[in-house]
Amino acid sequence: MQSKPHLLLLDALRGVAALIVLYFHCFECFGYEIAEGTGLYTQHCDHGYLAVDFFFLLSGFVIAYAYDDRQTMGFGTFAKRRLIRLHPMVIAGAVIGLACFLIDGGTDWFGNVATPGNLALAFFMTLVMLPVFPGWGADVRGNGEMFPLNGPQWSLFFEYIGNIIYALLLRCLSTRALACITTVCGVVLGAHVLQIGYLGEGWSFVDNGFVWGLLRMLFPYALGMLICRIFLTKKAKREAEACNPSFMITFMACSAALLVLLPVPFVGDPAQPWQNGLYILFLIMLVFPAIIWAAACAGTGDAAHPTLGRRCCNFLGELSYPLYIVHYPLMYMFYRYHGFPNVTCTMADVWPMAVATFFGSIVLATLFLYCYDKPLRRWLSKTAK
Repeated sequence: MQSKPHLLLLDALRGVAALIVLYFHCFECFGYEIAEGTGLYTQHCDHGYLAVDFFFLLSGFVIAYAYDDRQTMGFGTFAKRRLIRLHPMVIAGAVIGLACFLIDGGTDWFGNVATPGNLALAFFMTLVMLPVFPGWGADVRGNGEMFPLNGPQWSLFFEYIGNIIYALLLRCLSTRALACITTVCGVVLGAHVLQIGYLGEGWSFVDNGFVWGLLRMLFPYALGMLICRIFLTKKAKREAEACNPSFMITFMACSAALLVLLPVPFVGDPAQPWQNGLYILFLIMLVFPAIIWAAACAGTGDAAHPTLGRRCCNFLGELSYPLYIVHYPLMYMFYRYHGFPNVTCTMADVWPMAVATFFGSIVLATLFLYCYDKPLRRWLSKTAK
C-alpha cells in the first residue's frame, strides 16, 4: 500500500453510507406499511438497507486494491491483518450489546427473561463471530437474528467469509474467471430480487437467509474486485495525479446520489414486486459501481496540503466502521422504549429521542474510535510484527 495512493474518497463514501444506515435504522420500527399484494414492509428511507450492499462492493474494491499484487503473502499474514483491522470493534460491539441488553431489562421482545447461561452463550458467540440459529437458547431476543446482541454484525460475518474466499480463491483467479463468477452470482441474485422485490436478507437463517446473505455479499464483493482490476489497468496507462481538483465536487456528487436514491420509497405497483426489484438491481449493478469508479478516479485529494474538506472526508472514513458496529445496541433501547414490536406511535411523536439516538450513536462511535479502536490497532500492529 505504500506504493499506492490512498483513495480517501472511497473511505469518505463509506462514512456517508454508514450515516444512511443509521438514519434507516432510526425509522425501522416506525411507519411500516405492508405493500399490497406482496407482504413486504415498506417504510421511510425504504432502500436505505442497500447501503450494506454498497459496503460489500466497496470492500471488494479495497481488498483487491490492497492485496491483489501481494500473491506471495500467506493466508496467515492476511488473516492476521484483517483481524487486527476488524475484530477490536467486534469485541467492543459485543460488550456494548450486552450492556444495553442488561440495562434494557434482559428480556427478549416478548418479555421473556434470558437465563444467565443463554446470555453468556450469546455474548461468547458474538465475540467469536459465530451466528445463532433461530430457537437456540442464545437467541436472546427471540426474533431469529444471527447476532441478537448486535444485529448488524451479520454483514460483518459475511465479510469475514468474503475475506477467506478472497485469500483462498478469488485473488488467484484471472480477471476473466472473476468476471464469470461475478456474472453467475449476479444472474442468480438478480432473478431472486426480481421475484420478491426485496434484498434485505442475510440477518437470519430463516427462509434460506444464509444462502441469500452469502450471495448478497459475494456478488458485490466480486464485482468490486473486478472494477478494481479494470481501474488499475486504466490507471497503469497514465501517471496518477497527486491532486485532483475535482475531489470535493466528486465527493458531493457521489454523496448526493446515495442520499437521494437510497431513501426512495417502494417503486412501482406493490402487486408487481419485480418493478421494485428492477430499481434495486439498477442501484447495485449500475449506480453503485459508477460511484465507486468515480470516487476511485478522484480519490486521493491533495495529501501534501490537507484541507478542511479532506479532513472531514478522513473523519467520515475513520468513523464509518465504529459507527456501524456500535449504533444498533442503542437502537434496541430506542425501539424497546416505544414498545417494539407493538409500536403504536409514529416518528413524528418521538423525533426528539430519535435525534438524540442518532447523534448519541455518532458521539459513542467517535469515543470508541479515538480512545479504543485506533490505539488498540496501532498496538496490535506493532506487536504482530
